[in-house]
Order: sequence, then C-alpha cells, then structure tokens
Amino acid sequence: MKYSFPAFENGFIRASAISPSLRVADCAYNAEQIVEAMQAFAAENVQLLCLPELCLTGYTCSDLFLQETLLSGAEAAMITILQASKGLNLVTLVGVPVRYHGKLYNCAAVVCGGELLGLVPKTYLPNYSEFYEKRHYVSAMREAECIEYAGQETLIGTNLLFACKQMQAFVLGVEVCEDLWAPVPPSCSHALAGATVIANLSASDETIGKAAYRRELVAGQSARLLCAYLYADAGHGESTTDMTFAGHNLIAENGVLLAQTSPFAGEEATTELDLGRMIQERQRNTSFVPDVEGYTTVEFELMPAELCLMREVSPAPFVPRDAATRTERCELILRIQAEGLAKRMEHTHAKCAVLGISGGLDSCLALLVAVCACKVLERDPKDIVALTMPCFGTTKRTRSNAEILCEALGVSFAEINITDTVNSHFADIGQDPHQYDVTFENCQARVRTLELMDYANKNGGFVIGTGDLSELALGWATYNGDHMSMYGVNAGVPKTLVRHIVRYVADTCGSETLRKVLLDILDTPVSPELLPTAEDGTIAQQTEKLVGPYELHDFYLYYVLRFGFGPRKIYHLARTAFAGKYEPEILLHWLKNFYRRFFAQQFKRSCLPDGPKVGSVTLSPRGDWRMPSDACNALWMAELEQITL
Repeated sequence: MKYSFPAFENGFIRASAISPSLRVADCAYNAEQIVEAMQAFAAENVQLLCLPELCLTGYTCSDLFLQETLLSGAEAAMITILQASKGLNLVTLVGVPVRYHGKLYNCAAVVCGGELLGLVPKTYLPNYSEFYEKRHYVSAMREAECIEYAGQETLIGTNLLFACKQMQAFVLGVEVCEDLWAPVPPSCSHALAGATVIANLSASDETIGKAAYRRELVAGQSARLLCAYLYADAGHGESTTDMTFAGHNLIAENGVLLAQTSPFAGEEATTELDLGRMIQERQRNTSFVPDVEGYTTVEFELMPAELCLMREVSPAPFVPRDAATRTERCELILRIQAEGLAKRMEHTHAKCAVLGISGGLDSCLALLVAVCACKVLERDPKDIVALTMPCFGTTKRTRSNAEILCEALGVSFAEINITDTVNSHFADIGQDPHQYDVTFENCQARVRTLELMDYANKNGGFVIGTGDLSELALGWATYNGDHMSMYGVNAGVPKTLVRHIVRYVADTCGSETLRKVLLDILDTPVSPELLPTAEDGTIAQQTEKLVGPYELHDFYLYYVLRFGFGPRKIYHLARTAFAGKYEPEILLHWLKNFYRRFFAQQFKRSCLPDGPKVGSVTLSPRGDWRMPSDACNALWMAELEQITL
C-alpha cells in the first residue's frame, strides 16, 4: 500500500497539464470537455490543472475570432465553467479570447471555486511562418486593469500573481505559448515577483525536431527561474488545414522533467510539485533577487489534501538510476578526484603519496584515484605507497585483498604491523588491552595515522585521506586519526556512490585479477576493523549495525544539506522512498540517530583537510557548509519527537 502524507504541510501540490479533445468553434462542446476534465482531476486530488491556449474556442479559428457569435459563445461557455468549478478543490487555467476596450486579447483565465481570479493576456504574438496572430489580437498590458467578463468583475493584465492562502509556497504566474519562446519571457518577471509555479497555455504545432526543443525550453526555464513549470499543448481536435497539434504536455521542476507525454499520445502529464524545495533553492541562491514592483496578487483558497506521491523519490538520490548517466557520473568523479590529487602532488613536489590500505571500500577508491593521478602526471604508479597496518581486528580476507589490489595496480606495497606499538601505547596511558571501549579503538586509528605521517615525512611524500562524505556527516572517524590527512580525495563522495565508482572500475578495468578483487572488496562488510576478529577469523565489527544503514544516512544527508528540509518532511520522503523495505519505526530511529551524530560531530568537520568537491553536497568548512561546532540540535529533535508512526 502506498504511503500518503499531508501535502500542503510538506510543500507539495499535485498538478496536471492536459490536452482535451475539442471541436473548432464549438464552445459549448469544449466547455463540456473541460468541465468533465476538471471534475475527474479534482477527484484525483489534482489541485492545479492547466489546459491549452484558446482551448475554449480552438486555437485554429482564424478569422472566426472576429465574429461576434464566437466571442459571445466563448464568454457564455466560460460562465458554464465557472459554475461547474464551485465546490472543486482545484485551480484551472483555461485559454479564451477576451474583448477589452475594443480590442481582442488571447488570454489565460484563472478559475477557482466559482471565481474568475483573473485574465492573463499573451504578451508576444507570433506573426511569422505559419503564425498570424497580430491579425486578430493585440499584445498584453502589463499592469492589471479591471474588467467585467463572464458575469464577474475581475482583473486583466500580465503582472498578475495568484497566491494560495493555505500554502504560502504556492504562488502561480501565467504566460501563454510564444511568451516562453521570446528572448525575455514574462515568466522571468513572474518568478522574481514570487511565482513558484509558472503555467503556460500553448498551441504549438508539431514539426520535425520541435518536441526536443520544447523539452529543453521548459526544463531550462524551470532551472533558470528555480520554479515548477507546466506546459499544456493543443492536441486532437484542432484544425489540420495547415498544421497538426500533438498535445505535447510537459511538467518540469528546477531543470528536471518530472512528467511528459509523447507527441500525439493523447495523454496527460500529472505529478506533484515540491514547492517547498523551490523556496529553499531561492533562499540559498544569491543571484535570485526578488522584484515585486508593478505586480498585483490575487488570493485564492484550497483545502489541504493528503497525497501518495506519483513522482519518484529515489532511495539513492546521489546515484543516477540510468546506467549511462551513472557511468558518466563515475567517470567524471574519478577525473575530478584525480585532477585534484595530481595538482596537490605537483605543487608539493611530493616524491611519493602515502595511504593506508585496509582492504575496504574507501581506501580502495582512494588508491584507484591515486593511480589515476599518476597517469595524469605521467608518473610511475610505484610512486604511490600503500601501507597495510594490521592489528587486532584485521582479517585474512581484507589483508589479502589489500595486497592483491596493490599488486594488480602496480603500486608500492608495504606492511607495518602496529600491534606492538598499540600495546606499548596502551601501557603508556594505562589502558586495559582487554577493555574494548572507544579508547581501545581510537588508539589504533591514531597510531595508524602516526605511522602514515611519519613514513611520508621520511620519504618526502604526503598522506592521502580515505574517509568519505557519509563518514564525515556521521562523524564516523577518529579525531586526528583517520580524520586527518594532507589531502582527502573521497571527502565529497557519499558511501552509496563509492560503491558504484568501484563497481564501474571493476566493470571497465580490463583485468580479471583486478576485477575479481574489486568485487570481493565490494562484497566485504563495511568495518574499521578495530575490534578483535570473531572466532572464525571474520569481521566482528560492522559499521552499519552500529550507526545504521548508509543508504538511509545518505538519503537523510542529501535532503538535509542539499535542500535544508526539516526532519518531518525528510521522514515522509523516506517513508515513500523505502516503502516495503524499512518499517516506519526503523526509519525514524536512524533519522534521530543521524541528527544526533550530525550535530555532535561538527567539530571534526570544522578542521577538515583539503579535498575536491565533486557534487552539490559537501561538508567542507571552506566551501558549502559552515556550522558552529557547538550548535544545539534541540529544535530538530523536538520536531522528530512530534512525528507519529
């Protein structure tokens, strides 16, 4: 069973762009089709419905637009639509020709709850190629003026915004077809004035290559304006005298196409819009400067609804689902990491680069990056020194994998057994070697770092850090132990993505030996190996049993850092993404654990080594994340306590 949650409270509305079948110049029939669509979509909890340009008459009426009968019929049909909208929890946009002061305007009528909220005329009238709109229409006035239409007094003008009283994030701006194709679309001003949703009523005829360009326009405009963008295209029923219309409906949000129909498919595009996300994006983008001058806002009311999301909420937001995109992402990240490391090796005139190799995922990726950096610099991979430092928790499997990996990559490999050094240190500080506490673990991590640093000093090199983004978020690193290095190549890569990069190398390396060892490393449980091995010699300490599944923590991390969402919204998104895999109480338990660790461990992130940014989420104190080390998590924990399962 799908999970439903309060939509308005979490910034979501459901929206549709449709192309109802119509008859040219048959306004009564077209009104019937529109009313049926309004009723059907309202029943499905759609709260914003966008229809095509001039859908009440048909876009292709041509000189019939100058006929009194057609214009009167359109106004009468609009009255029918307004009456039918009473009691529907829905905002509908209908394309209609409107007479005003002796001129004709190509308008979008905004309808809600029996009210005509406003009329937004088209600004840019195409008068080239197959289009001849200036024969019938005049361009829009910017500032709103009063008009009486369809039995109601309302406003007409381009600079109109429509704001939902019950959901502050839902502010609607409207433009019509060619407006989007113009050099400076009206939607630019709408967005700067506060519109989080732009609806476009269009009648774009279909020609070769136009669908792809249309997708790019809609997606690009939504990205540029940090908004949701609905595009409803004319379809079946328009005149085919000189053109055909494909009903190519599109919905995009911040550059991503969330829903679209194939041309001529006769379908609708329906999805949810995350308007809370758009507000967050605008808050953090200093290039987005509000400008409300000259705008009039009309308020409307909608009742909040509960929704089961139709839009995808990926359980792995850092990892592209599409195989080709994932491959491209892995290639790029490896190159970013390698270029960053190569620059640092070159700048420091390092004779070698030193890293600790454990036989685990993170050190494996760091070593792969180091080898790539040597290729960039045209240096011998032997200049990379991989040190294995076995102690109480090292298993034969990880020790063997570390050596095989280094041999396959052609790097220098050496072993420093730190057991005696750690025992000596235990004696120095009075630590019981049979007391398996945090001191027992951290002493080993710090001794390993000491060995790495001193080895690098002795040999004119520097130490490559191996810790990843997920570990930094949770503070799963020993302060001044594995937390410290001279360059952290994995600092911007979350654990879920580390796996895919290593898998990518395994699939493309061309060496069966290397492929086999990489796959075994991928199959090895994540562990710092700081506690003695089990009786059978296997790993006794598994990280995900202690701090929680990394796939959950990466999910939480993404929405906390990338969008600044609160705990309640993240929990609801997790319920949707992981439905059927994790019980609600498990999701909530690890979400609480994430927030506790994230706040408590900031002091480790405040003094991170340098490392390359690879994605939109990073924890560098010099880059994207600046947070006091002693910040309190009380507000976040209080919100978590209010969540009911």
